[in-house]
Amino acid sequence: MTFGTAADFELKLAQTPADLRAAQRLRYDVFVTELGASGAMVDHDQQLEQDQFDGFVDHLILTCKKTDRVVGVYRLLQAEAAERAGGFYSETEYDLTLLKRSGRRLLELGRSCLHPDYRRGMALHHLWSGLATYVAQHQIEILFGVASFHGTDISALAQPLSLLHRNHLAPPELRVRARQDAYQNMNIIPAEELDRRSAMVQVPGLIKAYLRLGGCVGDGAFIDHAFNTTDVCLIMDTAKLNDRQARIYSGAIK
Repeated sequence: MTFGTAADFELKLAQTPADLRAAQRLRYDVFVTELGASGAMVDHDQQLEQDQFDGFVDHLILTCKKTDRVVGVYRLLQAEAAERAGGFYSETEYDLTLLKRSGRRLLELGRSCLHPDYRRGMALHHLWSGLATYVAQHQIEILFGVASFHGTDISALAQPLSLLHRNHLAPPELRVRARQDAYQNMNIIPAEELDRRSAMVQVPGLIKAYLRLGGCVGDGAFIDHAFNTTDVCLIMDTAKLNDRQARIYSGAIK
């Protein structure tokens, strides 16, 4: 396994077509090869995971200087760019009216992934440090995006989804809702039957990390058959980060 130290990485926004292809190739490795995703614009010949939003976003990419390969990616879509793109990616799954009418500066996070060899150690902290800098530069107030559980069997995910619904539901003013035609209730397990410890074990690491930062989830899950995932909408109000949370988010501490 290769985890890397602070000196091993370079973090930047993609600037060239080659940068974009490198990001899309990592996405292909993770989402298509590893997790079984598909999509109308996926290029299997070139091994690129791509979609119609790629031309409107900023790609935050993390490169391992030892191997000169992109090992981490975040896709960042601001509200102004989303208008040009015809909407946010998350709007294919959730009604974002509450967020869009809030008058606050929004940033959608998407296609976050790390190469398997870099999922421990410093890589994620570097990505988050870069994200924190981007958020500060653009005065972002609300972060949001869909985050995924692998698989589409709701019964297998009943415990963690119920835990999120009961303990981490967004406040009413931020509580976006899964599209009515695809709404999946997350309040599945009665409170007395919910095993919090077992449920939390099933929650993916990235979702846990957002929860530790004070993140919350929207109402209802969305089954994404193309990506072979069950999605929740994560929302984080940057104004509500306390000092310790802000330092974690900026990568200052683990």
